[in-house]
Amino acid sequence: MSQKGKVLFIDSVHSALKNGLEKDSWHCDWCVEDTVDQIKSKIGEYHGVVIRSKFPMNRGVIDLSTNLKFIARSGAGLENIDVDYAESKGIKVFNSPEGNRDAVGEQALGMLLSLFQKLNQADAQVRKGIWDREGNRGIELKGKTVGIIGFGNMGQAFAQRLRGFECTVLAYDKYTSGFGNEWVKEVSLEEIQAKANVISFHVPLTEETHYYLNADFVEVCHVKPYIINTARGNVVETEALIKGLKSDQLSGACLDVLEYESSAFENDFQNNMSSTMQYLVKSTNVILSPHVAGWTVESYEKLSLFLLEKIRANFYSFIST
Repeated sequence: MSQKGKVLFIDSVHSALKNGLEKDSWHCDWCVEDTVDQIKSKIGEYHGVVIRSKFPMNRGVIDLSTNLKFIARSGAGLENIDVDYAESKGIKVFNSPEGNRDAVGEQALGMLLSLFQKLNQADAQVRKGIWDREGNRGIELKGKTVGIIGFGNMGQAFAQRLRGFECTVLAYDKYTSGFGNEWVKEVSLEEIQAKANVISFHVPLTEETHYYLNADFVEVCHVKPYIINTARGNVVETEALIKGLKSDQLSGACLDVLEYESSAFENDFQNNMSSTMQYLVKSTNVILSPHVAGWTVESYEKLSLFLLEKIRANFYSFIST
């Protein structure tokens, strides 16, 4: 079989993608330790690139990628890729939200249940020899109204996992409709803000969704909701969230992502903890995790397998010239 072309792995992903591409006669170079300048110096040789989050595929890089046919992003978010410009150059852009949607749905539910039942607090206290049953009395998810903003792969996965809890699930998505069923009611954003005890964000980060939750958003929430953010940190304005928690306009928060993260989803909180971060860390009605909602053992492999499937479907007969 003739060699299809060359693929550059800029970020590390599960080996299933590289192994599958090589089986299909793609030549793959694993260059995850290369600097940005090193990548730029050679990217013009490649027909495909595989990235996660640390490397920006902006106009400048795309212009250097003179042979590029596809960009494969292991994960859901595409904010590090100038998608419109890439597609204008005939470059296909693939992502794999199907690969980590189950992990995100489970994480959102797990964080919510932990917060409602005060499990993190109770665990920490018992480990210190504190046996406080009354102080750890929780609340039940049954009977609550959960609002989901963004009903793509992640929002649907979360809704599916709520089915056994006998709660009312409302969902709003500006860009899709007709998805309501016996488990999920399709509603307006205003209805979610008026009725939801829990509001969970499952939207991509764009100019439109930057600081989706801000002071104005909090102001019109009627029933002191709990906030879940497993999307991107900048979807929630932290100052507005904290103001809502302090004023009792919000009841609590589950935050897998924070606006203080870098574009590579990294941070050094120990050496650079802001006053807002300190408030979140000390709050008993806030649960935090380090951007791991889609980061399970299973999802790591599935992200690669879904990308492999999409590349195969689009480049089955592709041969480099």
